[in-house]
Amino acid sequence: MMRQFFLTLSVQAALRQAHSSSVRPQPVPPLLQTLQRYLTALEPLLPPEELEHTRGIVQKFGCPGGLGENLQRELIKRAEHSHNWISDWWVQWAYLECRQPLAVHSNPAISLPKRDFTDWRGQLVFASKLIAGLLDFKAQVDSGRLGVEYMRGQPLCMELFPQLFSSCRIPGPKHDHVIHYGRPRRGPAHITVVRNYQFFQLDVYNSDGTPLTESQIHAQLLRIRSQSWKTDKQPMGILTSEHRHTWGQAYTRLLRDKINKESVRLIEKSIFTLCLDSPVMRISDEKYSSRMAAQILHGGGTFSNSGNRWFDKTLQFVVGEDGSWGLLYEHATAEGPPIATLLDHVLDYCKKPDRMRAPLIPLPMPKKLYFYINSEIKWDLEMAKQNLDILINDLDIKCFNFQRFGKDLVKQLKLSPNSFIQVAIQLAYYRVHSEVCAACDIASLRMFRGGRTDYIRSPTNQMLSFIRAFDDDAVSVSNGSREAKVQLLREAVDAYSILTEQGIDRHLLGLKLQAIEEGLSVPRIFMDTAYGLATHWKLRTGQVPANTDSVMCFGPLVPDGYAVCYNPQQDHVHFSITAFNCCEETNAEKLALTLERSLHDLQELFQPTV
Repeated sequence: MMRQFFLTLSVQAALRQAHSSSVRPQPVPPLLQTLQRYLTALEPLLPPEELEHTRGIVQKFGCPGGLGENLQRELIKRAEHSHNWISDWWVQWAYLECRQPLAVHSNPAISLPKRDFTDWRGQLVFASKLIAGLLDFKAQVDSGRLGVEYMRGQPLCMELFPQLFSSCRIPGPKHDHVIHYGRPRRGPAHITVVRNYQFFQLDVYNSDGTPLTESQIHAQLLRIRSQSWKTDKQPMGILTSEHRHTWGQAYTRLLRDKINKESVRLIEKSIFTLCLDSPVMRISDEKYSSRMAAQILHGGGTFSNSGNRWFDKTLQFVVGEDGSWGLLYEHATAEGPPIATLLDHVLDYCKKPDRMRAPLIPLPMPKKLYFYINSEIKWDLEMAKQNLDILINDLDIKCFNFQRFGKDLVKQLKLSPNSFIQVAIQLAYYRVHSEVCAACDIASLRMFRGGRTDYIRSPTNQMLSFIRAFDDDAVSVSNGSREAKVQLLREAVDAYSILTEQGIDRHLLGLKLQAIEEGLSVPRIFMDTAYGLATHWKLRTGQVPANTDSVMCFGPLVPDGYAVCYNPQQDHVHFSITAFNCCEETNAEKLALTLERSLHDLQELFQPTV
């Protein structure tokens, strides 16, 4: 095991060097700049007296020769001697040390446009094409043929791509870790296929190293189907949906048995997982997108397809019998933009006909993975099933397609579509809850070597000014104030766009963790109630810059919050909103309806109907 660990580290180091040589290192932002932006971000959220109290704490932290300066100096040293001064810390703190279940709370799901099949035959034909497309993408990554991506003329770090395949998160009692088994040569040659809660090892390469053709894969999937007619009584995959501490203990018990250990290792080492889901109950077209997003996200429950998941796996592709399909990914290893690139490749591949002739070589039977279940494991499974069903029943999901306009109209108004939608989301939240709240939008840091993400905070002062003026009944649009409101909206959108150029939260986290690493008490700035309020993210948002009509969804970060994902297309915008039913104040359906109305009202501001 230790030898494997060092092999993994050496491979990752080689891949890092190959994929990040043209990308500049991530700088540590100036301390005073971050502290000033932090205070500015607090202004819309705090009353004046509390803000003044926090201002004194922040000024003391950042004063010459103070604690902040010392921590900043150490961060700069760390940046000089590390691949990336914050990414490893961020992954450890945000993901690997988090003890909440991966299902709903962490793993994002992407539901993709329905395919034109309605039975198991079409399911297997499409799944074969999907697997072939993924292997084709993997070949580009392994051979170095995947072109470097650019954003605003800057090259982006590509080192996450090799880590997407043959990797898995491993549970632990206090924190998890990620193992990456993939190597361009002599890496794992199989995928995991799950059907009716049964796991199969499917080798996807011929003996000469060439990938199986679509017809070969299809023949193997038919074999798997013939071996999995009945649903397994024990849905082993549901164990991975547990609280991480609980799953870590069950994992140790599970691997005491040699058969279990071999099966689990084959799942963990597999290139990716394919989940062949059983049919779900038919519902109205209006609710279909929400149901499908839920199916991808968590499998629908213990009486549906949740047993067809291994939530620790970095990549899981889900294909249903009704034409639904999507992707679930583990966040410690994968981020949205690389996943979008992978999906674009697969979608393009699926448009091409299969011209490869299958070689006349007999293929080995796919290997079914077996588990020995003693009374302890059976108890673990029963607890996991109960807890997952409670979590699923608590989650409210609402997906909708806003069709009045898309990003083209917003661009014609010379506004940023992302910033425009962010203003609309805060407006909708204000209309539902009569206040603004701390919100975070996810921004990529791939322009830096080893960069992951940062949070872009809202609301801004300009956003709050616009929201208050927009719904002020005392301000009539007939007296020339329409132009004033348009100007306030432009200022709100522009102010948010400026924020997206650099976040502050990774820097603040770095300062806090540097103090902890030095054995110091947590600095007072991070113990202040204002910091707690400012990081209680009642709105977790994320844009999916995809070229297709996909819908991403994940759960809220806090019990009394929402998660809002959106995918702006030319003439429409896809949204997903989640909230927890246990909170009486939040309601995903209500926020969705209010967001639709808010977007319509913003359009009316620029294009009033006669």
